[in-house]
Amino acid sequence: MTVTELARLVDGTIAGPAGAGPQEVRGGYASDLLSDVMAHAQDGDAWITMQRHVNTVAVAQLKNLAAIVIVNGRRPEADMAARAAEHGVPVVTTPLPAFDAAGRLYAAGLRGRGAS
Repeated sequence: MTVTELARLVDGTIAGPAGAGPQEVRGGYASDLLSDVMAHAQDGDAWITMQRHVNTVAVAQLKNLAAIVIVNGRRPEADMAARAAEHGVPVVTTPLPAFDAAGRLYAAGLRGRGAS
């Protein structure tokens, strides 16, 4: 699945670098706790969160995540959007709550790969 396909599945838009959309998404992880994501998300995961501050981009870079998916209609803060664009981290925004976004991605075949 690509970031562009993921965005379509969650009725979202890509609010990140123009070239970010085609990146492959290999799994998913949902958490609002940055330390949890650092400990358990895997390379290529899409990260579902309500967090929209600049530190999320640093975590996504550290873990080589495919995208950050911001839920509940939230928009990235200006410094987050700038950092994501600077470092090529795709940010998808969706009006859906996290539960619904994760459910749609799961139904489309995307699976969690973090710690059980």
